[in-house]
Amino acid sequence: MNGEGTEERMKDAGRRIPIPLSPSLGRGSAEGGCGEEKEGVRALHLPRSVPIVAVIPESRTVKTFVLDDAIDAQPGQFIMAWLPGIDEKPFSIAWDNPLTITVAAVGPFTRALHEKQVGDRVGWRGPYGRPYRLDPARPALLVGGGYGAAPLYYLATRACARGLPVTVALGARKADDLIFVGRFEALGVPLILATDDGSLGFQGYVTEAVRASGLLEAQRPAIYACGPEGMLVALHALCMELGLPGQLSVERYMKCGFGLCGQCALDDLLVCTDGPVLTVEQLAGKADFGHFHRTTTGRRLPLGH
Repeated sequence: MNGEGTEERMKDAGRRIPIPLSPSLGRGSAEGGCGEEKEGVRALHLPRSVPIVAVIPESRTVKTFVLDDAIDAQPGQFIMAWLPGIDEKPFSIAWDNPLTITVAAVGPFTRALHEKQVGDRVGWRGPYGRPYRLDPARPALLVGGGYGAAPLYYLATRACARGLPVTVALGARKADDLIFVGRFEALGVPLILATDDGSLGFQGYVTEAVRASGLLEAQRPAIYACGPEGMLVALHALCMELGLPGQLSVERYMKCGFGLCGQCALDDLLVCTDGPVLTVEQLAGKADFGHFHRTTTGRRLPLGH
């Protein structure tokens, strides 16, 4: 999830910080009463301003921002990042401690964020959304397109820590656009790389590379994916064809992040609360998936418009 990435694509097709972790919904009730729960929910929805402690260039258009904060979150969840006087946008969490997001410059907000330097401040609130849920009975196949690799690295570390066999497949338009390859290599997991122009790895879509590898039939893995919707639609079809479980991180325009505005509706689902990670079964038969999105005004339009 990359803030304004959906809308713009439709147009364009271990440092530990000793601070309190962000509260999660329901924690107040468990720790002692309704008053604490209300305070926890209030804090969850109020942005806190923190300095940037590192900016890491990943490619020509992608940067990773490390914030002087930590978050109690799971892979697949997101935060709402805020730049005063500009806007607020959702971003997948790339790491929890320190809190890290990976951002592609695709619109006014993300381009403004790319201008920020170490020491500048960013507001954030969260975490929000439903995370990935690892299947302990199957090998894990993580499929990332473009900057979708970032939250999958976070997931890969959790899967490896649990002793699950992990394979990672990454795709991009060309070699320079592939990100986090070195990080995945450092984890020691098998990699499948694909580029549209053939400049690195398999020439073609990452979904085609996965199919050609024979891995789906040999391992019958659980699939976890994050990337462009066209890639997710192709993976959904593969899962349905082969009877494989899949969890896909879907991106939609968001305003609130917690189910209040309904801006991120995908048929009868709200991506911010039912997702952003949705199962193959949840997405089956959804007319909007792969076909429609909503604009900033809530108007339903075909993808690509």
